[in-house]
Parts: sequence; structure tokens; C-alpha cells
Amino acid sequence: MQEQRLTIKVMSKEEVNIAVEWAALEGWNPGLNDAHNYYQADPHGFLIGYLGDEAIATISVVKYDNDFAFLGFYIVKPEYRGKGYGMKIWQAGLNYLKNCNIALDGVLEQQDNYKKSGFKLAYSNIRFAGAGGGQLPNNDDIIELASLPFSAISDYEKPFFPAVRADFLRSWISQPNSQALGILDKGKLAGYGVIRACREGFKIGPLYANTPQLAESLFLALKASVPTDETIYLDVPNINQAAMALAQRYNMQPSFETARMYTQPSPTTPLSKVFGVTSFEIG
Repeated sequence: MQEQRLTIKVMSKEEVNIAVEWAALEGWNPGLNDAHNYYQADPHGFLIGYLGDEAIATISVVKYDNDFAFLGFYIVKPEYRGKGYGMKIWQAGLNYLKNCNIALDGVLEQQDNYKKSGFKLAYSNIRFAGAGGGQLPNNDDIIELASLPFSAISDYEKPFFPAVRADFLRSWISQPNSQALGILDKGKLAGYGVIRACREGFKIGPLYANTPQLAESLFLALKASVPTDETIYLDVPNINQAAMALAQRYNMQPSFETARMYTQPSPTTPLSKVFGVTSFEIG
């Protein structure tokens, strides 16, 4: 009997929900609005593989511009693994991203496979889990991010990401079931963070701040916005020692780790100011 051929196509917006659902089954705990938000980054950047009418493989290959892209959602349905379907959708994804510097946050055990495709390790990200709640800091410099012009937020984010992603950013900071806060220093934006509802608990990401003290104030304000019986998660670059110390200071425990890898030299982002990663799926 002839093996069915894998048909690969660009996902519709509705099909992105399949990738998010599979991510949940893998234990990645996606946000409640991730499918909508991620689609804003690149409507052409989500591929799905079908055998007949059955979806069996996904990958996201979000191309932010002609130079930088982020790969994620690389999932094959468990019963179809080890049959070469994953490699087919992987190659289709890389072909879409030709000539880009491609980033990914991969599970540690897959590092060697990614290296075969030219990815090199930059650092690790550690997911910390802890308790929500706590006292809201008495700090007049903490503001609702929506009270600022979008241009101020976009300008602040520019150094933190290798490409402009205005549509995604606009969607991310205004999503339902979330809170987005900024912190001012001498009247200027000096950090911001978003906390969003996930399948389980809440994730803080991004958490950017010019100093560890500002980051801690923002962290406490975001933490205080959810009930004490909820779990919060923070994804921390392990090379930011101040960020690692912040998570540990509030009794957060490591629960997951990814390898941040790039196909070209690592972008020059100010990792000392990155206290929480936006997303393991699209950067």
C-alpha cells in the first residue's frame, strides 16, 4: 500500500488554533489569546501538514522582515512521529525563511537536531513558576501602558527585538484577560510588562526594564494583579543574573528550560534589561 503524501499549506487563522491546542497537549501552556496574537505577526508564517483530511504536523516560521525570523510550534502528532513527516514540514518552513537569521526556543533534548540545520546555541531561558498575589507597590510611576501613545511603547521596544513588529505588539499589549503596565523614570518610559491568562495560571512576558529595581516594581505590580491562588510564570534568560535573582527572591521554582538558538550571529539585544521573554513561540 502506497504511503499517503503529506500536503503542506499555509494555515488559515482558524488553523492556528490547532497548533496552539497541540502545544497545550505538549505541556507548553499557551495563553488564551495566543492564536489571534501570533497570527498578527505574519499571516503567512504558519504551516500545517495534512495526510488526506487529517492534520498531523505544524510549524510556525514567522518572518518579521527579510532579515529576521522566529521558528516555533514544531509539532508532529505523536502517532505520526518517526516517519519523516516532521522533516518535510521543517524543510518547507526553512525554505520560506531563506537568508533570514532564524531564532528558536527549542527543548533541550532537540538541540543536536537543530544544530544539524545550522542553529547555534546562544543561551538558555528558564521558566520559573510561583504564586500570584501580593501587595501592589506604592509607586506613582507605574502606569497603565494604554495611557501612553503607541509610538512611545514601540520606540521603547525597538532595542529589545531585531525587527519591527507593530501589529503584533499592538495586539499583545491590548489582549483580553491581560494587564499591561509601564514604569516611568523622570517622566519617560523605562520599562513595561504584560501578564496574560494561560491555560493554567498567568504568564508575565515581556518584562523589560532599564534597571533591576524598576523590573522588580513592575514584577510586583503584575504579580499583584492576579489572585494569590493562581500560578504565575516568568521566562528568564539565564545570562541575566539580576533577572534570575528576581525570580528566586520571590520563591519561584524552575519548571522548564529552552535553548535559544540562531542560524546567524546573535542579535545585539540588551539582555541585561530583559527580565522576562515575550514568547517561546515567536520571540
